[in-house]
Amino acid sequence: MTNKQILKVGFDLDGVILYNPIRIFRPIAAFLKPFVFGKKTNSFYFPKTSFEQWLWKILHKTSFCPAPGVEEIKELVRQNKIEAYLITSRYSFLKDEFNKWLKALKAKRYFKDCFYNKNNLQPDEFKKMAIKKLRLDVFVEDNWGVIQKLNSSIPETKIFWLTNPFDQFIPYQYKFPSLKKVVDGLIKKTAKNLAV
Repeated sequence: MTNKQILKVGFDLDGVILYNPIRIFRPIAAFLKPFVFGKKTNSFYFPKTSFEQWLWKILHKTSFCPAPGVEEIKELVRQNKIEAYLITSRYSFLKDEFNKWLKALKAKRYFKDCFYNKNNLQPDEFKKMAIKKLRLDVFVEDNWGVIQKLNSSIPETKIFWLTNPFDQFIPYQYKFPSLKKVVDGLIKKTAKNLAV
């Protein structure tokens, strides 16, 4: 990290900026993945057929409102304590829904830039490219599988994990139970002037 006052912070959309109650079941889905697809894979699934993409759109509607803590993030931006970016791995066919959320969140007023996965890359690869390009100090993510891959490929960025009750037993240095606690962590990091 560089020695500067304003943190460059990226935020995932679903499960981080947007509240998604079913995100707590992600560890169960990860466990069942080999049984559904017939083999163990580290890849993230891309829905290919129109029916699968329609179903994907329905599933993403479970991210239905801004998470508690979003207003606090906006306040950090207003106070010039952070430079915020929105980085979601939503695939290209979710562009319209992504743009609706940008408008609802008034994102362009508070986020310096917003990115979605328009080329349908693997989510971790897309986020890694965006994080490296922006040279972020911190990225906030809720998917443990993505976090593991990011930590091994971009150690210069601190990955904050917005975790859930099923994952509490996993040891991790930058683990937070809510977005509001993430904000507290960002404030502490700003106060230390990125000394950690």
